[in-house]
Amino acid sequence: MVRSMMLAAVLAFAAAAATAQDTPRIVAVNYPLQYMAERLLGDEAEVVFPVPEGVDPSFWRPTVADISAVQSADLILLNGAGFATWTARVSLPRSKLVDTSRDVEDRLIATETITHSHGDGGEHSHEGIASYTWLDPMMALAQAEAIAEALTSRVIGDAAEIDARLEALSSNLEAMDEMARGALEGVADTVFVATHPRYQYLARAYGLTILSLEWEAGAMPSDAEMAGLRMLVAENDASVLIWEAEPPAEARAAIAELGLQDVVFPTLAAPVADTAFSDAFGAAVEQMADAAARAESG
Repeated sequence: MVRSMMLAAVLAFAAAAATAQDTPRIVAVNYPLQYMAERLLGDEAEVVFPVPEGVDPSFWRPTVADISAVQSADLILLNGAGFATWTARVSLPRSKLVDTSRDVEDRLIATETITHSHGDGGEHSHEGIASYTWLDPMMALAQAEAIAEALTSRVIGDAAEIDARLEALSSNLEAMDEMARGALEGVADTVFVATHPRYQYLARAYGLTILSLEWEAGAMPSDAEMAGLRMLVAENDASVLIWEAEPPAEARAAIAELGLQDVVFPTLAAPVADTAFSDAFGAAVEQMADAAARAESG
């Protein structure tokens, strides 16, 4: 009896270990891709966003161990459009790579070339293509479709379930687009200034004017940066500043002294607290519309 119980326990442990080992592992280079892959797969796979908390995914420098973990994944979801340049500098298995924006290359936005640095991230350039595609939910929808196609073609997850989940996800993204269109339709005449060039797809999708600075995220702007903002505001009659991350209180006070309204609109490349991608996007859009309304009424 005891031997039978021990044998059953061993077999159960082995089965659990085999199941864990057989669970597909997918790596996503940003949070929106992780969110969409998880929506499509449910609990049929482990979807990993490997960038440490507090690190900008676009400038992440993975360690050797990080790279090894990515290489061992069953599938690697790339954003394309020049996002996460580290992926072009390391050796990744081509058969595992999925460029989720490949099918919408004709809708990508060309940008100016600007070379500068971010803290310890080293010098880099914003060159060629705007990267934050998912800030247009319809671009995100195209990326979700690319993920679903890749999963189905590689037999990761149940194809019928993926199709059903894609339909639900598509409806969700379309609702996000409709909500944003309604919230922002009255602010087309507002001139926004963003602390970093992140919002090109948002601007195009909803007919917004968003000028860009080159400020460090979450940092107090220098005197020279404030002077540049004053000039930009004077030349373009801008009235709302968009922060990509929560700034110091004194920074917000300095912006208020210029007579500007401001709003924090996270890029969503990384998770925002425990808020789902769709909810975080909706909240940011509503706050942006509120800031524009305050500027208009002031």
